[in-house]
Amino acid sequence: MAFLDFTVVNIAFPDILRDFENTPLDTLTWVVSGYAVMFAALLAPAGRIADSIGRRTVLLCSLGLFTLASLICGLAPTIGLLIAGRFLQGAAAGGMIPAALGLILATTPRERIPRAVATWSAAAGFSAVIGPAVGGLLVRVLDWRWVFFVNLPVGAALLAGGLAVLPGQVRVAGARWPDPLGSIALGLGIAGIVSALTKGDHWGWADIRTLGLGLAGLLLIGAAVLRSRAHGAPAIDLAVWRSRTYRIACLGLAMFSANMFAWNLAAPLFATTIWDWTILETGGALCIGAVGSMAGSLSAGRLRTRAAQVRVAIAAALLFAVSNAIWASNLFGSTPNFWTGWLPAAILGGVGLGLGFTCLSTLAAGAVEPLKFAGGLGMTVAARQVGGAVGVAGFAAIMLSSAEPGSLSSFHYVFIAALAVNIVCALVVAALIRN
Repeated sequence: MAFLDFTVVNIAFPDILRDFENTPLDTLTWVVSGYAVMFAALLAPAGRIADSIGRRTVLLCSLGLFTLASLICGLAPTIGLLIAGRFLQGAAAGGMIPAALGLILATTPRERIPRAVATWSAAAGFSAVIGPAVGGLLVRVLDWRWVFFVNLPVGAALLAGGLAVLPGQVRVAGARWPDPLGSIALGLGIAGIVSALTKGDHWGWADIRTLGLGLAGLLLIGAAVLRSRAHGAPAIDLAVWRSRTYRIACLGLAMFSANMFAWNLAAPLFATTIWDWTILETGGALCIGAVGSMAGSLSAGRLRTRAAQVRVAIAAALLFAVSNAIWASNLFGSTPNFWTGWLPAAILGGVGLGLGFTCLSTLAAGAVEPLKFAGGLGMTVAARQVGGAVGVAGFAAIMLSSAEPGSLSSFHYVFIAALAVNIVCALVVAALIRN
């Protein structure tokens, strides 16, 4: 639900724009970016809170809030209420993710953690990539409000199931509530950076709002780090970041996310504007990458050793690089080319994403103490979201700086940039071979 709602609204945005036609575009874009900002901002603090008061409590409360927020969004009569509902949805999603993953990994035998992370990554990757297809179907058959209403029965069923079968509280023995000031500074800092990256293409990269938010975000994160060095219950567990494996895995995840988010914007836009595919045709084609991602994740879950996970993560980055090379080639010209263009690129890219996310997430999990999974992995997912914001900003910057934004060549520039990032990602992850 959390990752699906991150991308599902993108395809419904034109219909929302028509319903609120008198609203400035800069205001309407907060329907998308408001969710992203709150999601990224609360992942790390929510993880530490889940470790201290109990992951089951945080998961179920966040799930209930997410379902309520979905109802608010679906019924919203004004753009202000819709945006407020999206902020609330994003905040709830930020609480669900670290609590759920921490609960899974803390109750999974150590030797089965790769399988658990694989299943998790398969669901997360599939839902993020399939979002535009689901959104397109709901918008065309029903109405954009059903993008939100569909969460209500799912949320109710998950709440009932969670109350019935989830294990008792899993928390760190003797853990204290994390430093409130440090947690607020960390959350606001991440929110500032993600806001600047997300809105920079609308406001302008030299605009005082963009620069101010970005600088304020960096300063607030710096303040949170300084407080965490001396505080008894720090907002950031700096011990986790001392692990070289954890740092490199987080950087690799951020790079994979940057490419995935850019692709999630570029691929459907390319199909609908350059190849003139319908929304449903585009959604069906996007499913190929989603299935490939799931297959890659489940395959990576079978890897038993750290060395194998590192090697496969490197191969995954190169697979995604090959996929982007195909997108940037003449196989993706002005004439639709499904069989020798879209199909192989989607399979290679999807499998690469699934393998990469799973292997790097498993490596990060292996560097975190089991009783600190929620806090440690909350920071991991936050790194992914910041990377995703960089990908969205990079996509917008490259498109707008092209001689003809939205032209075939402008899309090719995006995929060439993604190819370069994938190669750098492979080199970064290769540093783990020496560990």
